[in-house]
Amino acid sequence: MAAPARLKSTLALVTGGGSGIGRAVCQRLAQEGASVAVVDLSIDSANDTLRRLARDAPGQDHVALAADVSRSESVRALMEQIQSRFLAPPRVAVNSAGITRDEFLLRLSEEAFDSVLNVNLKGTFLITQAVAQSIVTSGQDGGSIINMGSIVGKVGNLGQGNYAASKAGVEGLTKTAAKELAKFGICCNTILPGFIATPMTEKVPQKVLDKFAGMIPLGRLGRPEGNSPVRKGVYSL
Repeated sequence: MAAPARLKSTLALVTGGGSGIGRAVCQRLAQEGASVAVVDLSIDSANDTLRRLARDAPGQDHVALAADVSRSESVRALMEQIQSRFLAPPRVAVNSAGITRDEFLLRLSEEAFDSVLNVNLKGTFLITQAVAQSIVTSGQDGGSIINMGSIVGKVGNLGQGNYAASKAGVEGLTKTAAKELAKFGICCNTILPGFIATPMTEKVPQKVLDKFAGMIPLGRLGRPEGNSPVRKGVYSL
């Protein structure tokens, strides 16, 4: 059963759209009728997602763009590119860009801590702020900003002090943004995935992945595209 085009004529921006959860989000948004700006640090990865969208949802207007979400000048250039291409700001933004630099706390370097916070937390802040500003300035009727947190931000995880801190920060940032932006009709939400099989988790030792899988009722990691197909209007994430 085809998904209804609930997002027809809606422009969506997805960071980290070149792989993993970000790519799956791009595909789902396109299935729902949205035009998608696929944003990734790697333009090759973004273009790979773009080709998949053209194959799965032909006839829609999508674009692949490279940006470093941790740098304000790169985010400004990104928004200018989107505005020039679509003549409108995104109505939907999904912050899925993220990195890991895992190490136990006693050996965690300042550089590794900063790099993860810069991408995962600062990057989410910069995109959230830029998209909200563009929506408010345009005078359009509201929008939706979805930030990718993690269950690790709630419970912590061995060797991931920097990642856990960044994702806990994303949740706090989103709660504050929701309170401040509600008057403009902009909804802000955080999603807290569990352990999902993505290029990020490919770097994790197999014995650690096996331990994670043993904590999950299905006995395996989640999948970016969901655990079941679209069925009767329901999509399982």
